[in-house]
Amino acid sequence: MNQSQIIFSQVIDFLSWKKFRQCVNHYNGNHRIRSFTCYNQFLSMAFAQLTYRESLRDIECCLRAMREKLYHMGIRGKVSRSTLADTNEVRDWQIYSGFAQILIHEARQLYVEDDFSLELKETI
Repeated sequence: MNQSQIIFSQVIDFLSWKKFRQCVNHYNGNHRIRSFTCYNQFLSMAFAQLTYRESLRDIECCLRAMREKLYHMGIRGKVSRSTLADTNEVRDWQIYSGFAQILIHEARQLYVEDDFSLELKETI
């Protein structure tokens, strides 16, 4: 039996969750939320992006197939198509935009000496 971390969890561990929580608190993202938090939504959407999912149905189907591993991936809430649709519609997009800007700023600092930083600057 495999005792190591899931690859998705290893990738997500590089992100600063303290800064993500600050973005969520700044925009009051988890106000009156019972189970599917901004963190769960972010992880679900990040998983969908990394695995090239094309629709909410596709995301739901893939995550339900991995039901036993969701907890180890960090997703604690129940994932369903309607839940994903509702959260994508209701939650403030600026939470994730702010967090993306923080990650871009960190990437620029890491690659300031490389030619990659010029490409990163142009793509943004």
